[in-house]
Amino acid sequence: MVFERFIPFKRLIVSIILLGLSIVMNLERRIFSHIAERFKEKNMIVQIKLRDNSLGRYYIFKDGKVKSKGGLHEKPDVIMSYESPGVMLRVMSPFRSQLEFVSACKACQLEMWGPDELSNWFAMTLNMLLTVGTKYGTDMGKGVMRYTNNTNGGPVFVYVKAGKIIRITPIDFDDKDADPWTIKAKGKSFTPPKKTTVSPHTMAWKSMIYSPDRIKYPMKRVDFDPNGERNPQNRGVSGYERISWDEALDIVAGEIKRVKKDHGPGAIMNGSGSHHTWGALGYWLGARIRFFNTIGWTPIAHNPDSWEGWFWGATHHWGHSSRNGGGEAYSTVEDCMQNSEMVVFWSSDPESTSGVYGASEGTIRRMWLKELGIKMVHIDPFYNHTAALMGGKWIAPKVGTDSAMILAIAYVWITEDLYDKEYVATRTIGFDIWKDYILGGDDGILKTPEWQETETGVPAKDVRALAREWGTKKTYLTAGGITGFGGACRTATGTDWARGVVCLMGMQGMGKPGVNMGGVQQGTPVDTRFYFPGYAEGSMSGDFTGPGHGTTLYQRMPQLPSVNTVKQVVPRLRIPEAVIDGKTSGYSTDPMSIEGQFFEYKYPAPGHSPVKMYYKYGGSHFGTMPDTNRYVNMYRTDSLEFVVNQSIWHEGESKFADVILPACTNFERFDISEFANCGGYIFNSFTQVNNRVAVMQHKCIEPIGESKSDIEIFLEISKRLELANPFSEGHSEFDWCKRFFDATDLKTKISWKKFLKRGYYVIPPTTEESRDPVSMRWFAEGKEKDTPELTPLPGDYTEEYRKGLQTQSGKIEFESSSLKRFDPDDPDRLPIMKYVASWEGPSTKELYDKYPLQLMSPHPRYTFHTQSDGKESTINDISEHRALIDGYYYWIARINASDAKARGIKENDLVKLYNDRGAVICAAKLTERVPPGTVHSYESSAKYDPVGEPGKSADRGGCINQLTPSRMIIKKSHGAGYMSCLIEVKKWDGKEVAI
Repeated sequence: MVFERFIPFKRLIVSIILLGLSIVMNLERRIFSHIAERFKEKNMIVQIKLRDNSLGRYYIFKDGKVKSKGGLHEKPDVIMSYESPGVMLRVMSPFRSQLEFVSACKACQLEMWGPDELSNWFAMTLNMLLTVGTKYGTDMGKGVMRYTNNTNGGPVFVYVKAGKIIRITPIDFDDKDADPWTIKAKGKSFTPPKKTTVSPHTMAWKSMIYSPDRIKYPMKRVDFDPNGERNPQNRGVSGYERISWDEALDIVAGEIKRVKKDHGPGAIMNGSGSHHTWGALGYWLGARIRFFNTIGWTPIAHNPDSWEGWFWGATHHWGHSSRNGGGEAYSTVEDCMQNSEMVVFWSSDPESTSGVYGASEGTIRRMWLKELGIKMVHIDPFYNHTAALMGGKWIAPKVGTDSAMILAIAYVWITEDLYDKEYVATRTIGFDIWKDYILGGDDGILKTPEWQETETGVPAKDVRALAREWGTKKTYLTAGGITGFGGACRTATGTDWARGVVCLMGMQGMGKPGVNMGGVQQGTPVDTRFYFPGYAEGSMSGDFTGPGHGTTLYQRMPQLPSVNTVKQVVPRLRIPEAVIDGKTSGYSTDPMSIEGQFFEYKYPAPGHSPVKMYYKYGGSHFGTMPDTNRYVNMYRTDSLEFVVNQSIWHEGESKFADVILPACTNFERFDISEFANCGGYIFNSFTQVNNRVAVMQHKCIEPIGESKSDIEIFLEISKRLELANPFSEGHSEFDWCKRFFDATDLKTKISWKKFLKRGYYVIPPTTEESRDPVSMRWFAEGKEKDTPELTPLPGDYTEEYRKGLQTQSGKIEFESSSLKRFDPDDPDRLPIMKYVASWEGPSTKELYDKYPLQLMSPHPRYTFHTQSDGKESTINDISEHRALIDGYYYWIARINASDAKARGIKENDLVKLYNDRGAVICAAKLTERVPPGTVHSYESSAKYDPVGEPGKSADRGGCINQLTPSRMIIKKSHGAGYMSCLIEVKKWDGKEVAI
């Protein structure tokens, strides 16, 4: 009864609000030109009312003007219906909680009726009224505005004059920003600079934004007719004609409808390239997933392409499935500096790869190691850039033989009593079984340094000396750029290498002071308790099962869920087989548990259609996936009835599409993010940086040509499918930025208005007393896990919550319990790590005789995958990246001088790298940084430029991955062994065309 007395009052307030809305609309129309222009877009009648029709008001939009009347209109175009006055008051408040809005939508307490495009236009218009007059950026005088943005290689200031970017620089902090942390070690104090750093490829962004290779307009292949002949055999050959956005969007939306109607669930396939332009909303786990969940699709399942050996191997010995088998690294910078005596960099070149998104933050920390006199050793077939900068001993095993060296090191430790027996006895299981194998009990072969020399080519004396020094010094092992990467994990024996290095650290007492994983690329003492979501938490995706959305972000950023109704997936490494053969299979990349990777799935799924439409998004597969002539040939079959490519630049496979949609860069749209914060894929990956920096990614300039943001493109297609509201929830990408901001801890430190204006916020480091415990220290000391993350999941603990590792025993397992349960006789992955020669290497004699050179193709130093390569980017001017020969920028192949001499090859000669899979034309660089028998050439060329017919001729663009094998790293996996690749090299005469 008390509640009912308030109903008339609420109805009065609602009436006033509805009247006030018309006043506000007309007032803002007169003050703000963009609102006036907005109102000119539609002539329509909108009814806002209660569901029982007891109260309402309608608004007439006509020729840019707005009129309103109380009551109900007979034929409104759009109806916004509320269940009660209370719901209307809560939802229509400019200070509403997003939870109120989402809850009302999900409970059907708020409903929209009418054409989807019109209802979405009105919903977005209402939100636009709340953001008029928004100001952002800093006026630098003389017509220059300074904005902020973020990239895959670090956050930046962007200086704009007369609508054009004039320069892009790293962010320098000022007195208002928090001071960095300080580490005290061995009588010295170390503090990083009060600024950010960037990767080399970030400094090329201005040239990429204004690249002549930008796709500025929608394009259609000249011999493609959606209503007639499609000529798929001409993809990659035919030219393009410019079309309007309306035509392009109508074709794409029409094909989506046709394919779903003609073929049923799963006929539309989408996958992203290897990463995308930075931003929580616009990255590949945000808006893209929401859009495709909304229309229904067959996702392309990613393989853990930088983590292969760790995910499929190391996980079974120490857990960390949520990190794809790589380890955590909390406070390891401080521990390493204070307690370690040596650092072994094994297949680790963080000066090239910056860990992951980590810019050049770790360089100064590695220089501190030198200042402290900490010895460094580098194990890599290539004398990499970290080794060259830091100095120390270089050991160069043959590609794919690292696991033999691991066994030899363990042999020395066992026979010379150089391992931690107490730790092995209390913190590990299965050691005696592995020990027996090392001492020859299994096959009669002692795994001595002399034995490994025949496999690795490394002198026995060097391995014995390394083992002795390692076994007597407190040593950090840097395996990969961060713990979980490294080219050695991408070889045919990559699982064995990753398993082996975990076993080595188990022998040395991992977690004790000065004994751990990491090379100060991760583990800075920043505040890990300050919540800011990383991109892998899904931002606006609304997806609870793909990204890490349901774990942390959803409770903070309420939104309507997006669920894909299709239960079919295509493994990324088998896309060509799925399309050409019509069937394939793969194993799940499921990080939730160790056992998640044991599930094989089949394509096509029961009752699902084979893929008929491919919506390609992001960077090129030609430069990043293995044996990529398969992908070239796939595009040219009639199995794909329609291909659309949504890209920023002409690169890789964009010219194999029927329709090309021009996307803009993150400098031409709004977004929000944090420096080097991945989120769920690498928990607290921001411990790579010296200063945590949250960034408002300002829209710095208008989109080039007619390009649009990915979100806008998805929205425009959604409108044609009557799905605009489910996709956008009536919010623009700017609105979503505000919703994301509200989900973070930023709102407790800085207002939205100030953050938007300033563009960034430096998250203060924690006090020295509050720094995170050192990773694995808890394990070494037999305590509960005390590092700041939510994994493993409670169900994965064997005895007590937070006690022990994720393995069945809770310990480091030299003999893996999970592999014994899955398939104890699998020769690819036995329960203990053994030496198995590469399935493509010197032991494959017939193939080796034909192709006697081993190709290394690690991640590049100067580009982020394909993103900053080509495009007439300033990166091309770096002679170590491409060589300018006769007016053409050729990809570099590094060849040992002796191998070059035997083939009559001189510096900067054009050479043909080839095998049975393909051929690539490169510029030869003669060097002693690679041993004889080895060729080094980075993966990730953005250019695909065949000298003849695509898929059947040599490529002079530099797509080295045409040569790499498509065989799975182990048979029961979805992982690639890119780095186990045999080739031959010869001079190219400029005429030879065939592979």
